Amino acid sequence: MVELRSVARSAYSDLLRLLKDDMVADLRGSVTSKQVGGKQHWYTTERIGSDVKWWYIGPDNSDTRQRIERIRALQEHAPDRRKERARLVRLLRAEGLTPADRETGSLLFNMAKVGTFRLGGTLAGTHAFRLMEGELGVTLPGDGAENTGDIDIAQFERLSLVLEDRVQPPLAETFTALKFDPIESIDRNSVWRWRQAKSGTLVEFLTPSFEEDEGIKALPALGVSARALHHLNYLIADPIYAAALYREGVLVQIPRPERYAIHKLIVADRRRDDTESDKAFKDRQQAAWLIESMAEDRPADVWQAYQDALERGPKWKERIGRSLDRMPTVRDILEDCAN
Repeated sequence: MVELRSVARSAYSDLLRLLKDDMVADLRGSVTSKQVGGKQHWYTTERIGSDVKWWYIGPDNSDTRQRIERIRALQEHAPDRRKERARLVRLLRAEGLTPADRETGSLLFNMAKVGTFRLGGTLAGTHAFRLMEGELGVTLPGDGAENTGDIDIAQFERLSLVLEDRVQPPLAETFTALKFDPIESIDRNSVWRWRQAKSGTLVEFLTPSFEEDEGIKALPALGVSARALHHLNYLIADPIYAAALYREGVLVQIPRPERYAIHKLIVADRRRDDTESDKAFKDRQQAAWLIESMAEDRPADVWQAYQDALERGPKWKERIGRSLDRMPTVRDILEDCAN
C-alpha cells in the first residue's frame, strides 16, 4: 500500500464534492420534502401533463440541504465545473489512483445517468473495493485481488418500494443499448443478471434477505429483480459516495470500507465452491488489506463494524471466527483496534 500525497487527497475531495453538487444540479422541477416511512426525504417535483412526477434527491440531512441551496448557482456554472472535474480526474490518474476500464466506466456512467445510485443502488463487490482508494487515501496493491469483470449492484427492497421514483429510462433499455443480454432465471419475468458477450462482463442485482430462504425480489425503483442474500443488509447500511475515474468522474455509491472488510470475512466462509478456493482467498485478502489500512488512522470505525457484526448472532460470529482462524495477524490487528 502506498499513501496518497496530500495533493491527491485534496483533489479527490474536490472531485467528490463537485460530483455531489452536479447530482443535485441536474435534477428538474421545484424542490420539496415529504415524510416517507417515518423519515423526511427531499424530492424535486415536475408537472407532466396532468401528472406530477417526483424525482428523489436524498434523505433529510445537512449534506442534502446544503447542496439543495446551491442548485441555481450550480446550474449557472455547470460548464466550468465540468472542466474542473476533468482536470481533477487527470491529476488523480497521474497520482496513481486506479481508473475504471472502458467497459466498466461506460456502464457505471450510464447507470448513474439514469439514476441508479441516486435511488439507493450501491455498487458492491470488487469494483467497490477499487473505489475505496480515494476514501482511504492509499493506492490499491497490484496483487491480482482486484481483477474481476463482474459488477454487483445492491439495494434495499423496502427503500425501492417507498421512494416513488424510478430510473429513467428503465435499466433494461440501458443494458440493451450497451449490448448486454438478460440471463433468464426460472421465472422469466424476474431477470436479475445481464451479460455483455463482447467483454464477458456480468451485472447482478442483489438485495438483503430477511427470511430463511434467499429468493428473488423486485426492486421497483430500479426496474429490475434482485437475488436476496443474507448478511447483505449489514454491508449496504449507511453507504458512502465515491468517484469513479472515467470521463469527468462518475458519482457512485459504495459500502463503508470497514463494513466491506468484515462482510468479506463472512463471504469467504460462505463460499459454496470451497473456503480454500481462489475467490475465498481474494475475499480474505481484500478484508486484510482494508483492515490493515484502516487500523492506522480509523481503528474505531473498524472495531465498531467488527463488534456490530459479532452481535448479530452466533452464526455471524462463527463465520467471522472461522475466517480469522486462517488470518491470525489480522485477528490481532482487529483486537488492537479496541485500544
